[in-house]
Amino acid sequence: MSGAGNRELVFPTRMTLGLMKGKLKGAQQGHSLLKRKSEALTKRFRDITQRIDEAKRKMGRVMQTAAFSLAEVQYATGDNISYQVQESVQKARFQIRAKQENVSGVYLPAFESHINEDINDFKMTGLGRGGQQVQKAKIVYTKAVETLVELASLQTAFIILDEVIKVTNRRVNAIEHVIIPRTENTISYINSELDELDREEFYRLKKVQEKKQIAVAAEEAEELAKRQAAEGALEDAETEDVDDELDDKVEDVEGAEEEEDEAVAEDASDAASVPASASASAEASPAPAGKKKKNKKKKKKAASTAVQPSESEIIEDVEKLAGGAAAGSEDVLQENEDDIIF
Repeated sequence: MSGAGNRELVFPTRMTLGLMKGKLKGAQQGHSLLKRKSEALTKRFRDITQRIDEAKRKMGRVMQTAAFSLAEVQYATGDNISYQVQESVQKARFQIRAKQENVSGVYLPAFESHINEDINDFKMTGLGRGGQQVQKAKIVYTKAVETLVELASLQTAFIILDEVIKVTNRRVNAIEHVIIPRTENTISYINSELDELDREEFYRLKKVQEKKQIAVAAEEAEELAKRQAAEGALEDAETEDVDDELDDKVEDVEGAEEEEDEAVAEDASDAASVPASASASAEASPAPAGKKKKNKKKKKKAASTAVQPSESEIIEDVEKLAGGAAAGSEDVLQENEDDIIF
């Protein structure tokens, strides 16, 4: 907040910043125009001052000559002819016209003298004596009045220009040393406040983005956990299905082995002509075998639920069982063949 003590009390917004920039631009343009106006008026003021000096010098010389001419008239006529001149004049022969001159927006009055040659009321004055001196005095005093009118015009313009130049210089100084610095301080204050607001907004957006990223990461982690849980459940279901299939295969293999054993036992009993009691005991023997199968199934299920083997172990067990079943069938067939040969 630089220059907080020498600035305008405004609310720091972008609209106010635009207004202050427009005001600063207008102040700079106004300062430039007023500076040029002051320079033009000062130049004209110096010109008028020089002309006033010349007019005063000329006025001194003309009045000196007019005074000598009046003394000559009084000496030639022998009496005071001013009363006679005043009585003989009916209309003004010497006239003044006023006009205005525009100098950088300042209207200066200017007076012009005009002599009406048709009017000559006291042409008979000094007819008896001193007529030549009277005409000379009239011409000299006419020049003196013209010089006096010119001097009056210059003096009036001098006074007006002096006041206008003072006012213009005060305005130029006020704009240069008060308005422009205060507006610049206001603009710098608004810029600093807007920069601070931008930094706060950037930090806020950064925090919001960070929170959004955290929320997205949490959602992704939750989805990944759910996906892993679903995959684990699917794998468990697949392993259970594989275990069930293996159990069914094992049961089929065991059932086939038992059937083969029973067939071999029957063939052996037939071949050896075993008594009926032995055959009855042989027929009653499958019942405990069925119970054993059920116990084996329960134990296997408990073992499968307690410890779940991997797929490689399950495949190895299946291959072992298949190899054992093949070997058992070959032994049974060999024994049957021996029995038949026997």
